[in-house]
Amino acid sequence: MWRHIASNALTFLLLAMFLLGGVILWGKGQYQAAGPLTDAICVEVPRGTNFDRVSASLVDQGAVTSGPILRIGADYAEKTDLLKAGSFLVEPGASMEQIVDVVTRGGASTCGTEVVYRVGVNRVSVQVRELDPATSAFVERAEFDQGVDETPEIYTDVKAKADTRFRVAVAEGVTSWQVTEALRGIDLLEGEVPEVPAEGALAPDSYEVRPGDDRAAILARMEAAQEVLVAAAWEGRDDNLPVSTPEELLILASIIEKETGVPEERRQVASVFVNRLNQGMRLQTDPTVIYGITKGEGVLGRGLRQSELRGATPWNTYVIEGLPPTPIANPGRASLEAAARPDSTEFVFFVADGTGGHAFATTLDEHNRNVARWREIEARQPAQEN
Repeated sequence: MWRHIASNALTFLLLAMFLLGGVILWGKGQYQAAGPLTDAICVEVPRGTNFDRVSASLVDQGAVTSGPILRIGADYAEKTDLLKAGSFLVEPGASMEQIVDVVTRGGASTCGTEVVYRVGVNRVSVQVRELDPATSAFVERAEFDQGVDETPEIYTDVKAKADTRFRVAVAEGVTSWQVTEALRGIDLLEGEVPEVPAEGALAPDSYEVRPGDDRAAILARMEAAQEVLVAAAWEGRDDNLPVSTPEELLILASIIEKETGVPEERRQVASVFVNRLNQGMRLQTDPTVIYGITKGEGVLGRGLRQSELRGATPWNTYVIEGLPPTPIANPGRASLEAAARPDSTEFVFFVADGTGGHAFATTLDEHNRNVARWREIEARQPAQEN
């Protein structure tokens, strides 16, 4: 009898183990299978929340079919305690396993609201935008000029949210003073800036920042990035350039940056300045004259006067020979590369052509004809605007 009971118990145990194994395999399959989402969504993970609340939210949004399976899978993977606060993009068809990885991986939020402080040559603007998960494109919700316009309420609201991301986007051609003043005006940053970094020392780029970040530390990040760019451009430079140090290359790149906003002609502009330097001609470029007047502190806001073109400053390349003593702005990677590897041309002149670019010339007669055409375009512009 006891043998019979033991045999039945063993059979029942084996059956239970078999069924449990099947359930585990089924659950694992559900955890790793493609999920029900047909469109991407943003999943917000509030600070201090737990997997119970996150799984319930995911079920409500139709991202997962079973909250318990999600929680068991996260616990089995030892990720239950790794939940990160933020707002995260979940792609269509994401499995529970992939979703758990997204909300526990860490790093910056990949979804939700973003505040971008744009440091431009003429203005510093603040843009509040939100990622549309359906298109993976940002939708602008507000934009205003820092220190000029009234601060919109939405900026105050999103700045206080834990999952909002912040970036400082520095445009090519801004001066170190402009960047420093912009950082001083960003209210979520902290710390004093003892002095403005050297002109040209900051890499134009987009930098992620966090509330409470130190302003001087952000500037140090920009300086370190520019050192890398300058070193790479110097290492890859052409032979026989009329510059003898990385600093001179940086100065030349800054002039190129200020002379053209057309990416395709940077190397042509660079060739003009290289040809002039090689031939002992003065560079005669207006942006250097402007820098001699403003020292990079703000925008001139008007045309140059003849007296200023003739006035002697260390940066007036209508007066001095060769390069000015310092850069006149912070050049980006493309201008550094153009200075290091200019086009091979015989151009020694250029003037605006009315399209945003320039007309290049090898002789003074050709240049004078280009200038005459530009004067005609200038003369027509007021009539077109009225």
